[in-house]
Amino acid sequence: MRVLSLQVTLALLAGLLAAVCAAQEQLYDPDFDAGVARPAYASGRRPKVLFDEAHFNVHTSGGTYKPFADLLTNDGYRVYPNKEKFSAKALKGYDVLVIANALGGADDSPQAGGPAFTDEECDAVREWVRAGGALLLVADHNPAASAAEGLARRFGVEMSKGLTYDESHYFRREGAKTFLEFTREGGLLGDHPVTRGRNAAEALGRVVSFAGQSLKGPPGSVALLRLSASAMDLSFPDRKSRVSAAGRAQALALRFGKGRVVVTGEAGMLTAQSIKEQAAGAVRERRLGMNTQGTDNRQLALNVMHWLSGLLK
Repeated sequence: MRVLSLQVTLALLAGLLAAVCAAQEQLYDPDFDAGVARPAYASGRRPKVLFDEAHFNVHTSGGTYKPFADLLTNDGYRVYPNKEKFSAKALKGYDVLVIANALGGADDSPQAGGPAFTDEECDAVREWVRAGGALLLVADHNPAASAAEGLARRFGVEMSKGLTYDESHYFRREGAKTFLEFTREGGLLGDHPVTRGRNAAEALGRVVSFAGQSLKGPPGSVALLRLSASAMDLSFPDRKSRVSAAGRAQALALRFGKGRVVVTGEAGMLTAQSIKEQAAGAVRERRLGMNTQGTDNRQLALNVMHWLSGLLK
């Protein structure tokens, strides 16, 4: 690949970022089929999932993450919304905690990028995981990254907070170079129970993400979605600088004490969204996420939860 100057690269990305930041109406896809033919937890123990909705979360179980919550319910999980600060008492009795794009204040407010969780809350979640709990932490680029980085650090995970793009490994059907494509064939899917599944039918072959940040995990963590040598992080939203994201990840898994953690740097890949974009007086509707044809994003969501709940070893 030919090397581009910073100025040229930023100019090429200007139109892309304008599209990313264009006026959008993001809704869950009401036509998404969340049915599960063979639920993982059809009888016996049904894991309890606590879905955080107490920290100005962009995504909630009844909002844009409804397809994810419905998929879990149909797979046998019991999903409960969380409406209070994290504490040992609030987390007691739950198997998995899901946090999706928590913020420090209302979306688009100056406080949005502030800490979403107090130090006491971060400590409570860390100790709960250490004792055997499981955490799915989802945080897009800023402001969600800055809001969640305090909790991520408790598990040794570093967030870039920028916008990750790749001029070589992107989903060409959509065209946006921030829509990253991770394939087994291309060597960008890590070797882990999440990517292997329980059998060949559940093994991941292609996952696509939709404009997120990059992550760096601690020693012993596994990059589920590896970023290629050509991946870059662009500062967001100012677009003034870029740094290499090579060797980093957009989703990773790690064990912590007796518990398990999965962190993703992008939220859309684990739900199913109907996105209406308005530009130049025209409205375009796109369906992005688990409803994107030709991807294994739906299976990724199931496999992540199966590993967090202990079904996958």
